[in-house]
Amino acid sequence: METLNKNKQFTVDGADCKRRDFLRKGVKLGTLAAVTGMSLLSACKEESEEEGEVTPSEDLMREHGVMNRILLIYDTCKLHLTNNEPFDLAVLNNSAQIIRTFIEDYHEKLEEDYLFPRFEKANRLTDLVQVLRSQHKAGRILTDRIMEFGKMKSLAGMDENQKLVKLLGDFNGMYRPHGSREDTVLFPAIREIVSKNEYFALGEDFERKEHELFGEDGFEAMVEKVAIIEKQLEIYDLSQFTPKL
Repeated sequence: METLNKNKQFTVDGADCKRRDFLRKGVKLGTLAAVTGMSLLSACKEESEEEGEVTPSEDLMREHGVMNRILLIYDTCKLHLTNNEPFDLAVLNNSAQIIRTFIEDYHEKLEEDYLFPRFEKANRLTDLVQVLRSQHKAGRILTDRIMEFGKMKSLAGMDENQKLVKLLGDFNGMYRPHGSREDTVLFPAIREIVSKNEYFALGEDFERKEHELFGEDGFEAMVEKVAIIEKQLEIYDLSQFTPKL
C-alpha cells in the first residue's frame, strides 16, 4: 500500500509539473500573440492612414493630367489657326495663365525645389534632371510669348498666325515627351532615393503648398477652369475622340 501511495504521489507530481509547464508555455504564447496582434494592428493602422494620403507621385501625375488637357486645347487652337478658322484668343490667354500659375510656378517649382536636388544628391538620373531643368526654362519663355498673342484681340496677318502656330507646336512638342519621361522614369524612382517616411512627408509638403497657393480645393478648381475652356472650344465631350470603327 505504501508503495502504491508513493506511485500515486509521483504520478500526481508529474501531472502538476506538466500542467505548470503547459501553463507557462500558454502564457508565453499568449504574450507573443498579444504582441503580434498589437504589431499587426499598428501596421494596419499605419497602412490605413497611408492609404488616405495622396502620394507625391500621384499628386504630380494628376497635375500632369491638367497640363495634358491644356496641350489638347493648344492643339485645337493650332488647328483653328492652320485652317484659318476664327476663335477667341482669350481662351489661349486663359490656358497660358493656367500653365503659368499651376504648372510652371507651382508644379515645376515643386520638382525643382524638392525632387531635382534629391536626385542630384543621390547621383541618380542626373542627365535627365539636367534636361528637365532646361526644358522648364524653355517652357517659361514659350509661355511668355503665347501669352503675348493671347492678349491680342485678333492676329494682324498670316505672319503672326504662323508664329503662333510654331509656338504652340514647340510647346506641345516639348512637353508631351517631357511629362511622359517624368511619369515613367523620374517619379517612380522617388521611392528609391528617399525613406518611406520622407516619401509620405513629401506628399504632405506638396499638399500644403497647393492649399497655400490655390486654397483647399485648388486642384479641383483648376480642373474646372480647364473644363470651361474646353467647353468654349467644344472639345469637352470625351466621346467625340472615340474613333468610328
